[in-house]
Amino acid sequence: MSGPEAFERMLALMHEAVLDDALWPSVAQRIDRLCGSKGSVLVHGDGEPPDDIDIFFSRGCSGGERREETEREYYEVYHGGDERLPYLRQLPDSRVVPVTSLLTEDELRTSAVYNEMLLRSDLGNALHARLDGPDGSRIVWSAADPVDPDGWSSASVAMVERILPHVRQFVRVRHTLVHARALGLSLGGLLGDTGLAVLHLDRRGRVVAANDRAGALLKGCDGLVHRDGALHASLAGEDPALQRLLARALPRDGAAGAGGSVWLSREHSPARLVVHVSPVGAGGATGRADRVGALVLVVDPDSRSRLDGGLVGMLLDLTPAESHVAVALAEGKTIRAIAEETGRSETTVKWHVQHLFTKLGVSRQADLVRVVLSIPDVLRD
Repeated sequence: MSGPEAFERMLALMHEAVLDDALWPSVAQRIDRLCGSKGSVLVHGDGEPPDDIDIFFSRGCSGGERREETEREYYEVYHGGDERLPYLRQLPDSRVVPVTSLLTEDELRTSAVYNEMLLRSDLGNALHARLDGPDGSRIVWSAADPVDPDGWSSASVAMVERILPHVRQFVRVRHTLVHARALGLSLGGLLGDTGLAVLHLDRRGRVVAANDRAGALLKGCDGLVHRDGALHASLAGEDPALQRLLARALPRDGAAGAGGSVWLSREHSPARLVVHVSPVGAGGATGRADRVGALVLVVDPDSRSRLDGGLVGMLLDLTPAESHVAVALAEGKTIRAIAEETGRSETTVKWHVQHLFTKLGVSRQADLVRVVLSIPDVLRD
């Protein structure tokens, strides 16, 4: 298989993995072959280590298999003392660096993470990159040791850099599905009431299906419109960016499409729509129709959550400030984002989170969110 064809196959499978986590090890295996690496690690999370961090997605893979025991050992034994983390947080977005550049000479000699964990896990000569994730979160991508005994070639490093924006897009769309409680749904299943506006486009970019939320959004003609069978931005100045995104996702030459996202302004709301476009290939495990060429997910921040803060506060015995923070976390917002929108400091928001932990008998943000989302739908507005 040629290099371009192998890259397109990997990209197509990555788009499928957005809807099916079980496919990620196969994606990772294809990436390993493209980059000439012995494995990879992808982590998406938020917060400040060692104590205040929430991991949304973590996959360490090698040879097409997930290394769950290695993942578990890292988080249980080594994560709290990982000397790489402060340096990783300071890396510019998308810069690729060798793991050894993240540690001082003394740390390379004394670090338990490096000498006990990384060296025996084929990560002693790994490449690392940090990516800006959705809602202020962070993505860390690591390519394990090179297969080539001579080390990393410039071509392999360039391939890692080429793959990074696609990894970011995978995380971005997956994160959107998680917070809409739609992860794992088939292509057809997403047309149900998931809290997202969902559209299916054919391979010419024509709308062939839309759920009720998408229909209402298009009818409002504010941000996104349906004209002559195709999608357009309602503001003419933003339409070229949307059309470029659709053209990349649905190339006319039969090549594999690339996913992407665009933010569209509206006249009647300061909150912009977030439009994610993911190509859909022929066949596969997602149960899709052959005529569907792309999946479009539209996030409207004004209707992102149907949780009633007052009701949540009453049912869980929370103060107004605590209920606001609890609902915001359930909507997928980060500590940083909540602080910015409320005018409070991050320290104050974290103080509220700790009080929520105590009141609700939990110890992690993920558990807190599960409690809030467990409130029956019939009690929501």
